[in-house]
Amino acid sequence: MHNAESILVIILSTTLSLFLIVGVVVLVLIAKLLQAVRRIVEKAEQVVETAGEAAEMLHNASGPLAFFKVIGNIVRAVDKMHKS
Repeated sequence: MHNAESILVIILSTTLSLFLIVGVVVLVLIAKLLQAVRRIVEKAEQVVETAGEAAEMLHNASGPLAFFKVIGNIVRAVDKMHKS
């Protein structure tokens, strides 16, 4: 029985060692994946902030631009009337 117990202990310790190594490798890969996801999220936040700022700038500029568009339309209409 002593021989069978020794073989069982060797098999179990080898299996446990393999699971431990695989667990460490998986944890390292998960950590790298989380870092990559964190970087992607940070870049996405920057893009959203930039897009928000651009949209706000266009919204703020739409009033003056509409005013100049109306003035341009009036000038074109007057020029058309003078040419006719």
